[in-house]
Amino acid sequence: MGQASRAHELIESVLSTSDLELVDIQVGGGLVRVTVDRPGGIDLDALSDVNRAISAALDRDDPLPGGRYTLEVTSPGVERPLRTPEQFQRFVGSDVSVKTRPGTDGERRVAGRLTHADGSGVVIVGPDLPEEGRPIAYADIERARTTFAWGPTEPGRGDPRRARRGPHRPSPHATKKATTS
Repeated sequence: MGQASRAHELIESVLSTSDLELVDIQVGGGLVRVTVDRPGGIDLDALSDVNRAISAALDRDDPLPGGRYTLEVTSPGVERPLRTPEQFQRFVGSDVSVKTRPGTDGERRVAGRLTHADGSGVVIVGPDLPEEGRPIAYADIERARTTFAWGPTEPGRGDPRRARRGPHRPSPHATKKATTS
C-alpha cells in the first residue's frame, strides 16, 4: 500500500467518527488537501476541529514518513468537484461542467444540467447539446464540477445603502437645512 493510500485510509477513519462527508483527498507535491462537507453546509469551526483531528492522526501514525507536507482542510465551495457516482447522483438537477478524456467522441467540454446519473455514467442536457442530452460514461470523464451562475439581484434586494434613489426619494438619512427669513 502506498503512502497516499495509507493517508487516505487514516483520514477516512478520522472522519468516520464525525458527521462530515469526505468529498476528496489529494496527496502530492508536498500538499495533503482534504475536502469535507456535511448536509446543510460546513462552518469554519467544524473545519478547524477536523483540521486538528486529521493533523494529530497524521502526526501520530505518520503515513508519509520523512516527507514534509502542508495539510489543507477545506470545504468544496460553491463549485464543487464531482468524482464518484454517488456525488453525481447527489447533484442530479444541478448545472455542471464536464471535461472528457482525450479520444472521447464529441466535444471535450460539456456544460449543462445534470439530468441523470447511475452506476455507469451521466446525462447532461443543455442548449448546445442534442435534445435527449449527452450521455457520458464515468470512464470518459477527466474532470467534472458543479457550476454556479451569478445573476443580477432582484429589485428591492441587496444592500439598501446602495439602492438608487430618484430625485423624489431622498435618502432616509438626509437632513433638512434650516432656513431663516
